Amino acid sequence: MSVLKEVTDLRERISKDIIGQTAILDLLLMGLLSNGNVLVEGLPGMAKTRAIKALAKNIEADYGRIQFTPDLLSTDITGKQVYYEPEKGGKGKYEFEPGAIFNNIVLADEINRAPSRVQNSLLEAMEERQVTVGGITRKMPDLFLVMATQNPDTQGGTFPLPEAQKDRFLMHVNVDYLKEEAELDVVRLIRKEESQAQKAKEKKIEAAGGKDPDQILTPQKVIFDARAEIDKIIVPEEVERYIVDLIFATRYPQRYTYELKSFIRTGASPRASIALDRVCRTRAWMEGRKETSIDDAKIMSTSILRHRLARGDRAIEHKVTTDDIVEEIIELIDTLGPQTEIKK
Repeated sequence: MSVLKEVTDLRERISKDIIGQTAILDLLLMGLLSNGNVLVEGLPGMAKTRAIKALAKNIEADYGRIQFTPDLLSTDITGKQVYYEPEKGGKGKYEFEPGAIFNNIVLADEINRAPSRVQNSLLEAMEERQVTVGGITRKMPDLFLVMATQNPDTQGGTFPLPEAQKDRFLMHVNVDYLKEEAELDVVRLIRKEESQAQKAKEKKIEAAGGKDPDQILTPQKVIFDARAEIDKIIVPEEVERYIVDLIFATRYPQRYTYELKSFIRTGASPRASIALDRVCRTRAWMEGRKETSIDDAKIMSTSILRHRLARGDRAIEHKVTTDDIVEEIIELIDTLGPQTEIKK
């Protein structure tokens, strides 16, 4: 069986636990295969937690959840040195107790419910794949993904994520309400899971050491095999240039129109170019192609730039979203081509 077929089977298994939210499932898988982190925004109850738990379960990965609250401490995330009293007259000692960040799959739930100083405790783990506590640096697992959820800024008690923090996320995904039929299917699924038959199955799994004897789980190795194949995906020069043109349009919007300039306060960093290249290769691989296309860049650009663009006052005043701005940039590039000079 090919690696792509194994990943496709993995997606099918996870989709049985998630109804009507295929977008979040696909982008989560893309984030994992691209070795990046994902920021998911949406109201509570949109299956965000269910999606990440289903992913962890189906790849037999260690799962950790951090509930962000105003009183959360950085050490609750990273871990801390704990002093143990001496026994029988001996010397006491400090031992490190790892925090929830030391798991393969980590859910940072409602990350914007905590102030920025706590949010920033994730930065080193997400960017450098390591955590320093008590002067000692400890590596994260080779298989590592942070999915952070945030509630809309319009809700009370939220702290906006600093721009440096948002830039560490590979993609920003929006999750909306389900359609009527999909919500009906969710109600039926939950009812089924709570039935006596489901409880009996859970006991069977528990007796088997936590593994479902009726299901062949995809091992974590397939993720690493997939990443190796993704590394071989060809990126034609025209796609490379399109990616760079797209990102540079966010930094120098005045090259296109002064209206676009008034909509953008701060453009995207080089991380955006790297992230877009990465997810384009992942998307091409997931579709069974050997090289990326400009359409990949267009389709994935919104998820890559949604959290990296800072809107200007005019955009806020006229309720122009970052999604609208990205759409306008794509249209301008397609119409005018790459621009290197300021428009007169």
